[in-house]
Amino acid sequence: MAGTRVFAEILDGDSVYKYYSDGEWKKSSSGKSVAIINPTTRKTQYKVQACSQAEVNKVMESAKSAQKAWARTPLWKRAELLHKAAAILKEHKAPIAECLVKEIAKPAKDAVTEVVRSGDLVSYTAEEGVRILGEGKFLVSDSFPGNERTKYCLTSKIPLGVILAIPPFNYPVNLAVSKIAPALIAGNSLVLKPPTQGAVSCLHMVHCFHLAGFPKGLISCVTGKGSEIGDFLTMHPGVNCISFTGGDTGIAISKKSGMIPLQMELGGKDACIVLEDADLDLVAANIIKGGFSYSGQRCTAIKVVLVMETVADALVEKVKARVAKLGVGPPEDDCDITPVVTESSANFIEGLVTDAKEKGATFCQEYRREGNLIWPLLLDNVRPDMRIAWEEPFGPVLPVIRINSVEEGIHHCNASNFGLQGCVFTKDINKAVLISDAMETGTVQINSAPARGPDHFPFQGLKDSGIGSQGITNSINLMTKVKSTVINLPSPSYTMG
Repeated sequence: MAGTRVFAEILDGDSVYKYYSDGEWKKSSSGKSVAIINPTTRKTQYKVQACSQAEVNKVMESAKSAQKAWARTPLWKRAELLHKAAAILKEHKAPIAECLVKEIAKPAKDAVTEVVRSGDLVSYTAEEGVRILGEGKFLVSDSFPGNERTKYCLTSKIPLGVILAIPPFNYPVNLAVSKIAPALIAGNSLVLKPPTQGAVSCLHMVHCFHLAGFPKGLISCVTGKGSEIGDFLTMHPGVNCISFTGGDTGIAISKKSGMIPLQMELGGKDACIVLEDADLDLVAANIIKGGFSYSGQRCTAIKVVLVMETVADALVEKVKARVAKLGVGPPEDDCDITPVVTESSANFIEGLVTDAKEKGATFCQEYRREGNLIWPLLLDNVRPDMRIAWEEPFGPVLPVIRINSVEEGIHHCNASNFGLQGCVFTKDINKAVLISDAMETGTVQINSAPARGPDHFPFQGLKDSGIGSQGITNSINLMTKVKSTVINLPSPSYTMG
């Protein structure tokens, strides 16, 4: 169980989970805590410490000091500790998955999958880091016009310093380690600010790194209210890079953070363009997977279907039949559709549904809600004047817009302020590539739903969907900078062979 046995020390008695600083689990001097509400029961499930700004300052001091020593740690040793942490994480997948079920209503099987995937990501990062960081470049001056060979330039990748990692609620463990592991293998220290919903899962994950034996102060995890420590963290002068996954908050962070590298993924309105020659059974299956898995609470969920009018009736009927088979209920029962994360999220989704109803959308199912649990809903004949056509519901509601040309579909996709991912379904690979090139998104999937992964694939967004690129290799590169050493020779030197 969560907070017991090997994890007992992270819990203060049986009430509030501690925060992690300087290699120790601590209670906040504030004497305050933050409640975490179970989305299913809508009652307090856990409590975490409400850290103060003074405690954040101490964490930053420890992180800066620990990073200097860690940067001198051999690369193979860093990788060795990451492999150890990955093994511990996978060994204790059950209690961490339990937290995911109770904090964010993730279906039980998917919760276990997230933890195992996270362990695999950490191990892969260790191996990739050894390859990337274990080699540099050697340049000679006479390759540029007007120069003799009098200069040798040696370049290598060096750490940035202290990385601030802020993952979202929907994949709190996986998207935390996707920031932690690249930072550590590159020689950085890391401060983690977990989301409120998902914080206890993150604390359990951090304890796995603690058990692996990482140096004190190298990894910290501070919990608390964003209103009290959010801006203080993101604007802290001790932070050398911010890796953030979430929503509009990221735009505000980017405006306040100053001259440091940013890695941000801020959501999407991922379009699914369906051509007349598409395999409609394949499309329907991917719409269900892409639009409704984890109740649509994924940045890479299909958020709007743009289907050619000539095949729209047939596609909608196929999707309706599959929606009817989705299981709806608590995450403990491994249901397909589980409660959305908060009551405010459910209210927002309901607002989009109400707007669509008032403006004449066709409801393929009856709208039904109990607390945070919203039954899956397909909305046909959606028009551009409806909010659901543009806004990201982050729930199990999917709009269908009928189009009369490919150009119309591309135009709608590109008119969005988002540009994370998209997908196109057709049997004509030439058309698929042309449409992919025209779509203003970071990634386009051909004949499959959008997805973040495998985790070593590049993952990035355009426009309001983000800054920089994720994926293991890209994250390692972003969390380092190039250092050059130039050797100046007294006279030109050429190897004669």
